[in-house]
Amino acid sequence: MALHKLGKDPESPNGGSPTLYYDDRTDNYVIQGWKMLDQDRLAQMDIPGHETVIEFPRRMMQFFPEVNGVSGPDV
Repeated sequence: MALHKLGKDPESPNGGSPTLYYDDRTDNYVIQGWKMLDQDRLAQMDIPGHETVIEFPRRMMQFFPEVNGVSGPDV
């Protein structure tokens, strides 16, 4: 497996998260973001025990290749 960093939040203080990666083995995106802790919003979702929820700012969408008309990550 090789993770390829596609982009890090340009507005994140101290170069922290969120960060978007592409996994070339699974052909999936891996997203590092903030844990969603708001119980009111979590209660509105049906989250299986093997899944989690993160928050990811809209400004990070620019790093998804499909947003720029590319069919997949150029890695």
